[in-house]
Amino acid sequence: MSFQDLKQNLAEVGYVASDDLAMAVHLALSLGRPLLLEGAAGVGKTEVARALAMVRDARLIRLQCYEGLDAAQAIYEWNYQRQLLAIRAAAEGGHTGREVEDRIFSEEFLLQRPLLQAIRQEVPPVLLIDEIDRADEEFEAYLLEVLSEFQITIPELGTIEAVTRPVVILTANGTRDLSDALRRRCLYAHVDYPDRSSELAILQARCPDIEEQLALQIIGFVQDLRKEDLEKVPGIAEMLDFAAALMGLGIADLTRDPVVLQASLATLLKTETDRANVTTEVAQRLAGKAA
Repeated sequence: MSFQDLKQNLAEVGYVASDDLAMAVHLALSLGRPLLLEGAAGVGKTEVARALAMVRDARLIRLQCYEGLDAAQAIYEWNYQRQLLAIRAAAEGGHTGREVEDRIFSEEFLLQRPLLQAIRQEVPPVLLIDEIDRADEEFEAYLLEVLSEFQITIPELGTIEAVTRPVVILTANGTRDLSDALRRRCLYAHVDYPDRSSELAILQARCPDIEEQLALQIIGFVQDLRKEDLEKVPGIAEMLDFAAALMGLGIADLTRDPVVLQASLATLLKTETDRANVTTEVAQRLAGKAA
């Protein structure tokens, strides 16, 4: 499959990718390397993994990273409550020692977290490691080992090797600098806000019933709104919510009803400061430019 074919396949499931992004995904698949996607929140990095899973008809396994994430939460842990119940039941039945230990540290009591799940799938899944820059550097270092060997050692069970190698997509929002070691291990693509034609294609793919004139106005309005001094720039998901809200309200022209337009900004502006700064006058100015 060429990168043009991949780009077309992604478009068919609703993801409009740039040539650079489609090529990066294509190379990651061809070389079997993880792909690091970096960019602002809301530009569609996570959606790349979802769309790719749909294109490949594969399972999407997501690991959401956060500060304090550790191996137990990302890889595996033991079901301690069930283990305690099993120990009590065994004691009441007169069973103790190695027999009980072997039973409670078996697959029956193992809780598989995303990384372990990903390497045990019969069909290669898409493993999304979302917002890796929110995790601690210690976890990032441990992740490097997993991604290099695609095997996990559980002391009580031994080393579990990958049944199949997952397609790995990592995303980062720039919360902190990632290590050079992680960057070297991955292919890289920067995902930016789409240009007008690309964002229009996204809107028309997700909202096929939208009138063309309204679609053009929405894209013009949102693209110009992103140039304002905002605390949180609206992403693609917010743009789609904005479009859905206008369609649901029966709005066909952004300039017709300033009150409704201002109210619908609840879908785009997510902080009190931004709502205060984008006044009715500002919204009307942007709507006028987009008309």
